[in-house]
Amino acid sequence: MMDMKTVDILREGRNAIVQRKYAGIGAIVMLLAVAFGAFGAHILKERIGESAIGTFETGVHYQMIHGIAMLVAALFSGKWGESRRLLWSGRLFLIGVILFSGSLYGLSTLDFRWLGPVTPLGGVAFLGGWLLLALEAWKGTSRAGA
Repeated sequence: MMDMKTVDILREGRNAIVQRKYAGIGAIVMLLAVAFGAFGAHILKERIGESAIGTFETGVHYQMIHGIAMLVAALFSGKWGESRRLLWSGRLFLIGVILFSGSLYGLSTLDFRWLGPVTPLGGVAFLGGWLLLALEAWKGTSRAGA
């Protein structure tokens, strides 16, 4: 049987792995946002209309914001400890990027109109991620008696 110190060490190790995993995914999301932004500015701008480039840029903008949000959730996981809310916050930010930004990329570059109804689903995922992050932050204030 393991003592409590061993259990705590194992729990901290698992949390560090999850934290690093989501920080890495967040960094890749950011890398892709920068690449897509450059692609849009230097290649797409002259190939698709002004309205379509605006839609594409909105996808890049939200991808960047939520890539940073994934990094923040991972960092808070390291500071506040393991939390299902933080884990799901990061997951929802990633799902939101795929659905929201991905659908905007498809709408603007490929004119896939069937992706239009997918965009709001990504927005709902973003909202859920932010809500879980806020709830986890507030949970800490109730413990501190503030």
